[in-house]
Amino acid sequence: MKHLILAALISLTAATTVSAETTVAPQRIIDAAIGDWNKDGKPDLALLVASPPDDQADNTIGIYIYLRDDEHSLLKLAVAAPDKVSGDIEPGGMVGEEPSIKALPNGSIAVVSQNDAVGRERWEQTLTLAFRNNAFVVAGYTYNYRDTLDPNAGFTCDYNVLTGKATKGGKDLKAEAKTINIQDWNDDIGQKGCGISQ
Repeated sequence: MKHLILAALISLTAATTVSAETTVAPQRIIDAAIGDWNKDGKPDLALLVASPPDDQADNTIGIYIYLRDDEHSLLKLAVAAPDKVSGDIEPGGMVGEEPSIKALPNGSIAVVSQNDAVGRERWEQTLTLAFRNNAFVVAGYTYNYRDTLDPNAGFTCDYNVLTGKATKGGKDLKAEAKTINIQDWNDDIGQKGCGISQ
């Protein structure tokens, strides 16, 4: 797997010519996943990338997705979505705040962020991304919450963003069906769908 990721990153460096806003410096890559996102039989790449040091956003990690070019079979940037994920971006940083990205068996992408280290309120959030109509959309939002001082305050919410079906603590919720590209997503949408927005 490491060899595949290394080969993909070498191809990425050689093949990608994009503007300064979407250029990914290798030292800013914090996690990677390989899968066939667009179901063309070729391996694609998804990255979590730390924002530049001068970025002032609350979420300091971007999602960058690359698809294979039809003609040359080289990786080509399909999505640049900076400032989408929160988490620790330094090796040796706070344990329990590391984000991750992985390929799911159905060809979707799972992006996980968490706080399992600081304060009494602990949470884990998963965005499920899917390739639909030549775009990467947020298909699902899962949020797990627990309070280290109140064992009865915890809950899990699953929100199928595409269908509007949501459950929280085993109970069905009324939520809105949406088709939202990852570039346009913000976590307030998922929180609202789960009935936990401020």
